[in-house]
Amino acid sequence: MVFQVSVRVYLTELTWCLSKGVSNRVDMVKGVPNGGMAQFQEEMRQQLETSMHAELEKLLDTATGVDKEVSKKDFDGFKKLFHRFLQVKGPSVDWPKIHRPPEDSIQPYDKIAALPLPDSLADSLNKLVVVKLNGGLGTSMGCKGPKSLISVRNENTFLDLTVQQIEHLNKKYNTDVPLVLMNSFNTDEDTKKILQKYTHHRVKIHTFNQSRYPRINKESLLPVATDIGMMGENADVWYPPGHGDIYASFYNSGLLDQLITEGKEYIFVSNIDNLGATVDLNILHHLVSQPNGKRCEFIMEVTDKTRADVKGGTLIQYDNKLRLLEIAQVPKAHVDEFKSVTKFKIFNTNNLWISLGAIKRLQEQNAMDMEIIVNPKTLDGGQNVIQLETAVGAAIKSFDNALGINVPRSRFLPVKTVSDLLLVMSNLYSLEAGSLTMSQKREFPTTPHVKLGSSFTKVQEYQTRFESIPDMLELDHLTVSGDVTFGKQVSLKGTVIIIANHGDRIDIPAGTILENKIVSGNLRILDH
Repeated sequence: MVFQVSVRVYLTELTWCLSKGVSNRVDMVKGVPNGGMAQFQEEMRQQLETSMHAELEKLLDTATGVDKEVSKKDFDGFKKLFHRFLQVKGPSVDWPKIHRPPEDSIQPYDKIAALPLPDSLADSLNKLVVVKLNGGLGTSMGCKGPKSLISVRNENTFLDLTVQQIEHLNKKYNTDVPLVLMNSFNTDEDTKKILQKYTHHRVKIHTFNQSRYPRINKESLLPVATDIGMMGENADVWYPPGHGDIYASFYNSGLLDQLITEGKEYIFVSNIDNLGATVDLNILHHLVSQPNGKRCEFIMEVTDKTRADVKGGTLIQYDNKLRLLEIAQVPKAHVDEFKSVTKFKIFNTNNLWISLGAIKRLQEQNAMDMEIIVNPKTLDGGQNVIQLETAVGAAIKSFDNALGINVPRSRFLPVKTVSDLLLVMSNLYSLEAGSLTMSQKREFPTTPHVKLGSSFTKVQEYQTRFESIPDMLELDHLTVSGDVTFGKQVSLKGTVIIIANHGDRIDIPAGTILENKIVSGNLRILDH
């Protein structure tokens, strides 16, 4: 039996009928048992699960060799996620049970940084593996291929800077800190081609792929894919299931066991587009120096919220465990409360320090507990689908003696848009050994607020609009809208707003200094 309506809509309708006393409507539905609504719902779920498993087997039958083995492992993980999805009832959190974390569960970075570092830093570094989440494409910035291969500073890509950072550590401390990239099926091939350029760098680089899951038809709750391939009609029917998949994929790849055998104990995980996420020796020392009885298995770096971060996940105490609360889990009546900077003062940077041994234990015990994120999408043909995803930080509640560390904002420097790109390319930051640090010439430690309009959305367009990156050392706020270009050696100070209305164009002449200015209208510089 194939259901052509969403099970959730179906069950909601039936529940409504029962509440109104229209029992005959339920009785008319084929397959409703006499045992009542709960039994019917359970049989409905079982039928959906059986149908899903049958469809997955059909897809597997279209695969051969290694592809079949890899897909079978992926589908095993997907089946578990789908089973949990069907079991979910209502919000994943009971709002009255939410409490602020105990004082000692989120520690200030200053307190940790004040402790002296030992002479044996090399020993700690040799226990560490750096893992970068490298599954994303650069499509949001108008680029093809992996986002990690976009040039962000002096022709260096995100990946170049990461390799330089780790190589610097290995040379300085005579250590062997490897780099692990979690790729997706979207980024794996292109990334592996580029890795050849790092052959002679002092960094061992490993890769593994996160899972490939089938997108689900929103109405039938069955896979959209017709075969295991990814070409033609099947080009957009698969998806990587979020960075929470790191635990299962890392374990299934065999790389986790290999690194443990080599004496590695911890991974430092971060998004590859977060240029503030460098190896911090103070946090590493704090992690490895915990007493055996209270050995910390998970550290989440958090930082203070600003108005730009109100949707970011935060740490709470729930059922006597430290837990990540995401906005998607918040009941609608409490969303404004969640966004409050006074009640929830910190948010997750997704810089995480995690015990390898604990990951292995939790995977083998099937005890990794992460909330499911239901992500609706519309395919190019107009079909509505859903993706079932998980977030890496959501697993914090599964680990023993988990901690939050409230780090400086400088450790959260993501590049999600060309506005972010302008900041990191400017003289606001100095580059040394692959690491960006705020220039000492800037009087204020805060980052300017930059908002570039739709004419700058794609990297290629952005590059043509700047003959050189402006001096931004004294900038507080920049808004640019419309057809605007910048000449060489422009200086921006204070609050600068530049608006070219539709049909107008503004060319900022070379050498211009704009301080607390609003520029609008039409300013065209013509070549002679």
